[in-house]
Amino acid sequence: MESWLEAERDQLPLWLPVALGGGVAAWFVLPNSSAWHAALLGAAALALLALAASSAGSRAARVAAIGSIAFAVGLALVWLQAETAAAPVLARPAIATFSGRVEAMNALPARGLVRLRLGDLEWLDRRPPRAPLQVRVNVAEEDVPAGLLPGTRISLRARLMPPPPPAVPGAYDFARVAWFSGIGATGRALGPPEILSGAVAGEPFRARLSRHIQHNLEGSAGGIAAALATGDTGGIEEPDQEAMRRSGLAHLLSVSGLHITAVVGLTMLLAARLLALNMRLALTGRVPLIAAATAAVTALGYTWLTGSEVPTIRSCIAALLVLAAMAMGREALTLRLVATGALVVLLLWPESLAGPSFQLSFAAVTAIIALAEHPAVRRWFAPREESWGRRLLRNGGSLLLTGAIVEVALMPIAVFHFHKAGIYGALANIVAIPLTTFVVMPLEALALLFDTTGLGAPFWWLTGQGLSLLLWIARTTAAAPGAVAALPAMPAGAFALMVGGGLWLALWRTRWRRIGLIPVAVGALWALATPPPDLLVTGDGRHLGVRLADGRVALLRDRAGDYARDMLAENGGSDAEPVLLSDQGAARCSRDLCRVDLPVGDRTWRVLATRSAYLVPVGALIQACRNADIVVSERRLPRRCTPRWLRLDREMLARTGGVAISLSTGRVDTVIRPGDAHPWVLAGMPILPGRSTNRWRKDEQPTFRPEKAFSPLPAGLRPANQE
Repeated sequence: MESWLEAERDQLPLWLPVALGGGVAAWFVLPNSSAWHAALLGAAALALLALAASSAGSRAARVAAIGSIAFAVGLALVWLQAETAAAPVLARPAIATFSGRVEAMNALPARGLVRLRLGDLEWLDRRPPRAPLQVRVNVAEEDVPAGLLPGTRISLRARLMPPPPPAVPGAYDFARVAWFSGIGATGRALGPPEILSGAVAGEPFRARLSRHIQHNLEGSAGGIAAALATGDTGGIEEPDQEAMRRSGLAHLLSVSGLHITAVVGLTMLLAARLLALNMRLALTGRVPLIAAATAAVTALGYTWLTGSEVPTIRSCIAALLVLAAMAMGREALTLRLVATGALVVLLLWPESLAGPSFQLSFAAVTAIIALAEHPAVRRWFAPREESWGRRLLRNGGSLLLTGAIVEVALMPIAVFHFHKAGIYGALANIVAIPLTTFVVMPLEALALLFDTTGLGAPFWWLTGQGLSLLLWIARTTAAAPGAVAALPAMPAGAFALMVGGGLWLALWRTRWRRIGLIPVAVGALWALATPPPDLLVTGDGRHLGVRLADGRVALLRDRAGDYARDMLAENGGSDAEPVLLSDQGAARCSRDLCRVDLPVGDRTWRVLATRSAYLVPVGALIQACRNADIVVSERRLPRRCTPRWLRLDREMLARTGGVAISLSTGRVDTVIRPGDAHPWVLAGMPILPGRSTNRWRKDEQPTFRPEKAFSPLPAGLRPANQE
């Protein structure tokens, strides 16, 4: 081991942010403070053991000790961040009248909404239980009063909801995101807000620039142009956003490495050419240094302008390190640069590790640089004396290989978070990335520059043509047969194996790196072998998704919203448009009840679900329950409603959250894990009688007791998990 570590000594620092991120990930995975304390003590014990048992100069002992300490620091950091972010969370839905100061304002013209974040709240009528300190409210575009700016104090009436947890296992967890953002409720305004006092400062430059761009370019083209300049994606219509996601081009909408590179490169080029006109500067050799400093200032300004999101900050840090390395005459693009950026982001925002933005951003850059540093790849694509045709083919092959490797690296992350993976993304990016970097962004910069003299119209027209071509590529790729592979929710263990194996492959340099292929293959096979759930029940009991024999998902309610339809289809592993359960031959539905028979293996399961708020006669409901294996309802069912296996009514779903059921194995997965004491989970629990606070003791935490919901299983079926 010492010999191997000696051979890999240049790669060892790359594992420091991995160990730090491992501690952060452990905090999210482990359920409660007892487990967190145990992990911290275990890491400290391992560090002390490594130091005590090591001989003098042992590199393995130092690696184990430093890695354990970094693991403990990561866990402690995210735990501290969660405690620091603690704020009241609304206990239950409420309609309230209140006043607040606009802290952030985000226009969503594609949806006809303006999203406001309000703080410094004062409740003008009855104070809701666990009144939040900050809320996020959507206001219809036509209801926005003139003069509404950040800093303005307004009053409004709104319907507020607690930040929603995942609707079903594997879905997006907005409650976790809201907790770290300090948002205690979300909702929609019921009518136009009233301005009580004006803003101290004028409209932010970012908002004015975004509006100016969308004024010159209409539709999704203007939304994409605004996203490239300010990071504001609210002007992109939803069908085009979906096309960008399906075609693998969604990364172009998030300001990250590609955009920072284009801005820094263009700035350095212009600055160097202009400074070289000065004879004294050109002869002293200071032109590259001054050009690099100018590019660094531009990178910082662009990061601030685009909202300082995590991918942008990561890219800005990387760009500054590259510029510093160039100024010192060192090699710039290395994995140490990526590791430094990851370390800075994790130290400042450890909770960002759980989001797809951080994972996708660092995975892509790590894959690109690890590929470029491989000796064989360097030999294949190194510059050499050759004809322009062979050079063009070599450069095209380099782009294609890079795109393919990036797609492979990002596929597990995309499937884990979005349950979809693009197939033709590498091909689409070969055209889309150069088009965006070398055509659209420079033209947009020229249009903004010439707008200062009123001569920007020709450049806006050219920018619009480039963006129209980009949208055509996205729509064509997304509509191609087999463009997207849809998979159900990936097990967390399979995802961890693929991520760990991928890091092992990318960060080591000796032949032992190939061992990483084993966990990658095991994780991939595990994910592919995981069957999609046969039933999906949302946490409120209103929506039921039934997977049909042909792979489509049938919905219980005829009027399910777009979010519910898309979410149930994605988590059911289907890319097809959901269908109505009432239209299926195996279902018998009335306005109030729906019964469906599902053949699975050698058994037919009968599922009964309520589909309206009207009460069914008790006698008929009880008899229907006894003839069913599973009963689902958004309201509390009578005690004598005893199905043959499982009852999921309002009372039980309040304890479990959304539920995914695999009938072939009897596996039942729930959103709320037994013993889960993460702060956003506890904050979302109902207030117990006689309490008015969101502080919970351990003996007050509701627990899911399976015997309350499950009847004895049918013969020959044993549940794998009754959480």
